[in-house]
Amino acid sequence: MTTLHAHPLFDRLASARRILVAGAGGGFDIYAGLPLALSLMHQGKEVQLANLTFSAVEGLPLESWEAPDLAVITPDTSPHQPYFPERALARWLTLHGYPDAVHALARVGVQPLRAAYRALIERYDIDAVVLVDGGTDILMRGDESGLGTPEEDLTSVAALAGIEGPERLVVSIGFGVDAYHGVSHGLVLENIAALERAGAYLGAFSVPRTSREGALFLDAVAHAQEQTPDHPSIVNGSIAAAVRGEFGDVQFTSRTKGSELFVNPLMALYFAFELDGLAAQCLYLDRIENTHLMRQVSSAIEVFREEVRQRPPRRIPH
Repeated sequence: MTTLHAHPLFDRLASARRILVAGAGGGFDIYAGLPLALSLMHQGKEVQLANLTFSAVEGLPLESWEAPDLAVITPDTSPHQPYFPERALARWLTLHGYPDAVHALARVGVQPLRAAYRALIERYDIDAVVLVDGGTDILMRGDESGLGTPEEDLTSVAALAGIEGPERLVVSIGFGVDAYHGVSHGLVLENIAALERAGAYLGAFSVPRTSREGALFLDAVAHAQEQTPDHPSIVNGSIAAAVRGEFGDVQFTSRTKGSELFVNPLMALYFAFELDGLAAQCLYLDRIENTHLMRQVSSAIEVFREEVRQRPPRRIPH
């Protein structure tokens, strides 16, 4: 049992010396884990960063690869590629004097992704893994009316669920951003309540603008927008706006033109969970266990969705 003034997530990580913080859903997800990763670094812990990548890493030179489907990205990696969130983060890290390696995990199915994670964990003798989702679709069981974009998130969950040894946790930040992809956040709250009953919910905490980590996160998101002006992160832009205290239809990129945003303080909250409990709640995780390609994951989820009775959206009555 923990105490009210100590957050259970940090209690779980207190004894860990070497921690892996990994983006679950690809794209800029690793940025969503940056405040937490920086906080752990500032506590003196060794932190490795990784992200399931959407970038074209297949053409990287042999020296970039630590293992199959696992590449090390530095500030100078693949300068010809304009969309490369891992490289953008590596450049920001070196600007601020932090270790600048960011590991890119290939966008593959559960079996090869698990092997890549296992190689990464063994390479750095990792004590704890924190899987990060920018958004809430990682919390979907599979029977909801809308799942968002769950393929990468739940492939990451399934991959780590099959690795014993290190402490494995999940954090979600950006409550509300997945409404655009059809996620009912009333059902998200229902799922979190179920995880609480199962003993897998570790509570929530905010990223304050006045904290060192909050200020650095805002700087990192602004830097990433400069590095990828044609494809800035809507998720992290929304989280950053919430951290700044902005509210409502905050437009920060032409990518959201024609959509009405609802930036609000809930987007700046981390929700924390035990990975095993979250994995147990997913109704189709066994269906994707033996996948090798991401399209196999997509197909398995599609077949499952045709068989299951879906829960209708749940309105938040406030």
